[in-house]
Amino acid sequence: MLTDKFAAAIAEAEKVIAEAPHVRDEQDLVEGYDYLAGSIRASLQMAWAYERDFPFFVQSTGPYTKMGLDNPDTLYFHSYLRDNAEYVVTGTRGTTRDLSFQILNGDYSPADVPDSLTAFDDREIEIGPDGDYEIRFGPGKAGPNYFTLGPGSAMLVVREVYSDWTGEERGTIRIARADHVGHAPPPLTRDVLEKRYGVAGKLLLSRLRTFLAFPKWFYLDLPVNTMTEPRSTPGGLSTQFSSAGHYELADDEAMIVTVPKSDAPYQGIQLGSMWYISLDYVNHQTSLTADQAHLDPDGKLRFVISERDPGVVNWLERTGHRRGYVQIRWQRLSRALGPEDGPEVSVVKVDDLPARLPYYDEAKIAPDGFAARIAARQAAVARRMLG
Repeated sequence: MLTDKFAAAIAEAEKVIAEAPHVRDEQDLVEGYDYLAGSIRASLQMAWAYERDFPFFVQSTGPYTKMGLDNPDTLYFHSYLRDNAEYVVTGTRGTTRDLSFQILNGDYSPADVPDSLTAFDDREIEIGPDGDYEIRFGPGKAGPNYFTLGPGSAMLVVREVYSDWTGEERGTIRIARADHVGHAPPPLTRDVLEKRYGVAGKLLLSRLRTFLAFPKWFYLDLPVNTMTEPRSTPGGLSTQFSSAGHYELADDEAMIVTVPKSDAPYQGIQLGSMWYISLDYVNHQTSLTADQAHLDPDGKLRFVISERDPGVVNWLERTGHRRGYVQIRWQRLSRALGPEDGPEVSVVKVDDLPARLPYYDEAKIAPDGFAARIAARQAAVARRMLG
C-alpha cells in the first residue's frame, strides 16, 4: 500500500518512545505518546513542504508539534532551498522583539547539528518606512538585502520572537523561487505521494532520535540543579546566548534562579520535560520573559521553580515534572555576555522561601492574581501563537 513505509515508521517510532532512557513510569509514557502524535503531524507537514522549486514557509514547531526545547516566545518557520537557485523573501516587519534568518546545510540528525552557513537578524537588512522588506538568497554576489547561498545550503529558518505576548504584533512573510514566480508545479502523481510518505517516515524517526540525543550533548553531563554561564547558542545563531541546566526537585523543594535583567532586547527563561520539549506554556506559567516577570529593586530577576505554589509572581510551575530542563536565552545581543550576566542557582525548601528569597514581600501574589496571569497567557497564545 502507498502508506506502508509511513505505517512501519510509526510502529518503529512507538518503540523509540517506549524505550527512551528517561522513561520511569506510566506518566512518562503518556507524555511520550502525546509527543509522538505531535511529531507525526509535524513530519507529514514537513514532508509535504519539501518543495524547493515552489517553496513556502511552514511552522516548524508550535504548541502541538513541539520539538527541540521549543521556545514559547518564538514563532519558528522554515522553507527548503536549492543552493544553485535564487529565492526572494518578502514581508512586513511586525513589532516583535527579534526577527532572525539562518541558512542551514541540512537538517538535524541523531549524530550531528547542521552547519549554519549564514545567520543574521533584521538589523542587517533595509526595511522601508512602512515595515515592508525584500531579501534575496542565491548564488550571486552578496549586496544590500542579497545573501549568498553557500554550497550545500538546504534550509532557511526564520525565528520571530516576542517579549510582550499581549503588546507585540507578528509580521508577515512569504518566499518564492525567483524564476518560478507566476508558474505552477507539476501535477501530483502516485510515485510522488509514495515518496512523500516515505520521507515523512524518515523525518519522524530522525526527529525523535535526534532530540532524544540532544540532552546528552548539552545538558545531562552538567551537575543537576545548576546552570551554565552564558554561552553562544550551539547551531550558529549569531545574536543569541543561552544558559542551560537540568533540575531534579522534591515536591517540598524550590529552585531559585537569580539573573540580572539584561540590556538585551529579549531575555527569557523556560522549563522543559525530559522529552526535550517545552512544558505546557498555554495553561501554566512555565516560562517568563523579562517583560512578563517581576523585577526586584536591585535590578535582578528571581524565578522560583517548584511544584507547590510559592505565592510569588515569578513562579515557574513544574506541572508534575520532578525532573526537567531549564534554559535562559538572550537574543538580539550587541555584545558578548560574561559570567556576571548569568544566573545563580540555589535549592531551598518551599516553606523557607520567605526567609531565603530576597524581596519576598514585594514579589507575593494572591491566587486570583495568578489566575489572571494564566488567563492572559491563554488569550495571547490563541491570538498570535497558534498556526
